[in-house]
Amino acid sequence: MLKFIIKRLLSAIPVLLVILILVFSLMRMIPGNPMYSIQADANMTEEELEMLQEKYGLNGSIVDQFFAYMKRVVQGDWGTSYFNGKPVFENIFDRMEPTILITIVATLIALILGVPIGIYAATHHNSKLDYILSSTSMLFTIVPSFCFGVGLLYLFAFKLQWFPLYGYEYIEKVGLWGSLRYTFLPSLAIGLSGMAGYARHTRSQMLDVLNSDYIRTARAKGLADRRVYYRHALRNVMSFMITMVSGTITVNLGGATVLEKVFNIQGVGLLSYSSLFGKDYPQEQAILFFFATIFVFVNILLDIVYKLLDPRVELD
Repeated sequence: MLKFIIKRLLSAIPVLLVILILVFSLMRMIPGNPMYSIQADANMTEEELEMLQEKYGLNGSIVDQFFAYMKRVVQGDWGTSYFNGKPVFENIFDRMEPTILITIVATLIALILGVPIGIYAATHHNSKLDYILSSTSMLFTIVPSFCFGVGLLYLFAFKLQWFPLYGYEYIEKVGLWGSLRYTFLPSLAIGLSGMAGYARHTRSQMLDVLNSDYIRTARAKGLADRRVYYRHALRNVMSFMITMVSGTITVNLGGATVLEKVFNIQGVGLLSYSSLFGKDYPQEQAILFFFATIFVFVNILLDIVYKLLDPRVELD
C-alpha cells in the first residue's frame, strides 16, 4: 500500500505540471490586457500602466513570462492578485469555507437521495415506479443546477423566507448551523443534479449485479430479498459508487462557481469568476491549479478506500 501511495504521488507531479502549463497558456489566450482593467479602476496614466506591466512581468514575451512564473512557483511564490495586492493563496483560503460547505453538502445530498432511488428502481425493475423514477432522474440530469438554484431561491428564500436571500456568514460568527442556512439552497440545487446521476448509475450497476450467478445462488439458498439486496448486491455496487464520488466532487466544485454567483456567496467559485473576467492571471491560475490538485489527491485517496473495501483489487 505504501509503495502504491508513493508511486501515485510521484505520478501526480507531471500531471500537475501539464495542468500548470495549460492553465498559464489558456489565460494568455483571453483577449485584452489585465492592466487596462486596473487602469480603468484607478485612473492611471499610460506611464503608470507601463510601470505596472513591468512590475508584474507582462512586458516580455509569453515564453519569458512562463519561465519567470515557473521560477517563482518553484520558490514558493505564486504571485499576488492584481486587484487587491494580497497573495493568491491567501485569497483562496479566505474564501474557501463556503465553497467547501457547498461541495460537501451537495455531495451528501446526491448520495443520500440518489443511491436509495437507484436501488429501489433496480429492485422494482420494469414497474411503474421504476419508469417514473428513471424519467425523473433523466429530467433532473437535463436541467442545469443554476435553474434549480433560481427556483429554490425564489420559493424558499424570497417567498417563504425560510433561508437567507443572499450572502454568507462564516462559522466563526454564526456557528455551523447558521452557516449551513446560507449554503443549503445552493448545495441542494447542485445535489439534485448529482442525485440523478447517482440514481441512474446505481440502478444500472444494481441490475447487473442482481443478474449475477452468485445472487441467483443466494436466492436459491432461501435468503430474504432484503439480505440479498443490501448484504450481497449493494457491497459490490458501493465500489463503483466510490469511483463516482471523485467525479462528483469535481463537478460540484465547478457547480459552486455558478451557484455562488446566483446566491452572491463570496466563495472561491465567485472569486474564480471575477478573476477570469478581470483577467487576474495569478489568481485564476492559482485557483485552477488548486482545484486540479484537489481532484488528483481525491482520486488517490479513493483508490486507497477502494482497496480497503474490496481486498481483491490489486493496486499497481
